[in-house]
Amino acid sequence: MTTSQPPVSPLSLPGNAAIEQQVQAAIAAIGARPALTHVFFVACGGSLAIMQPNKYVIDREAQGIRADIYNSNEFIHRNPRGLSENSVVILCSHSGTTPETVEAAAFARSRGALTVSLTHVADSPLAQASEHVVHYEHGPEILPSDSSSALLYRLVFGLLQTREQNPKYAALLRSLQALPAVIARVKEAHREQSIAWGRDYKRETLIYTMASGANYGVAYSFAICLLQEMQWIHSQAIHAGEYFHGPFEITDDDVPFILLLGLDETRPLEERALAFAQKFSQRLLVLDAKTFDLTGFDPEMSGYLTPLVFSPLLRQYVDRLAEERGHPLSVRRYMWKMDY
Repeated sequence: MTTSQPPVSPLSLPGNAAIEQQVQAAIAAIGARPALTHVFFVACGGSLAIMQPNKYVIDREAQGIRADIYNSNEFIHRNPRGLSENSVVILCSHSGTTPETVEAAAFARSRGALTVSLTHVADSPLAQASEHVVHYEHGPEILPSDSSSALLYRLVFGLLQTREQNPKYAALLRSLQALPAVIARVKEAHREQSIAWGRDYKRETLIYTMASGANYGVAYSFAICLLQEMQWIHSQAIHAGEYFHGPFEITDDDVPFILLLGLDETRPLEERALAFAQKFSQRLLVLDAKTFDLTGFDPEMSGYLTPLVFSPLLRQYVDRLAEERGHPLSVRRYMWKMDY
């Protein structure tokens, strides 16, 4: 059932006022639904990856709301039975033109679900197809709290407060205030190592990434977007819990891995995978959130928010790799160049 408890005042978090109004309007619309049983996260590629931590949040925090995550095209074709007027569908497309995601928004509305979309382009087809739109900013100059990833957290924790009186919305906003300084400290701490890694790994044709829990989406995005799409390097995101059910057979002294160790409840899975990989591979990059200076993060939020730190940190590593390889991240072979 709904509640009259409003989200925390938007004045408590600096940033773009128009974006904050859009977030609050979407949260209010979610709170006004007569009932809410499902949240569906729907997108493709990197936009789908940033939704993974938010499913983790709902799995851990929600009392009576279920979360599912789908590739946009599969969402339509699978046609989940739980999709109804008691559902909220959160979609994302950076350009707002991804055909499958635009179609997914229309499909969700045809089933009575409330649609909330995130896009960088305010008047895009996805924005026009959705009932509520959060137009996020993009680029090195924006506040991290106004990024698409952070806005998803704000929507989800606002949803949980509005629907179930979850108390952690304020802790989220406090932590997001500290996010720019946290990212800057962590990137500086890894500056020399990222330069060396780019130099040492520039001729690798295959690099695996591994994580679990809230951070699996970061590993997935790094593998399919940054390594495969932007660097044409073969990769796979391996779930740390699945590593021992097939993938560990490819571990060898010259096989490179990137392992993310987070702070959420699934960290033991990542530690177990690392302990095995260290025995047989000499090509490991281990990024451990326990070594990060997260001053300013609320302790109860740290496990949820490490993806917002891992993502720019990994971008720093791949920037160095791209520079060493002479392969700009903007180069594409097929994407945006033909119909597909």
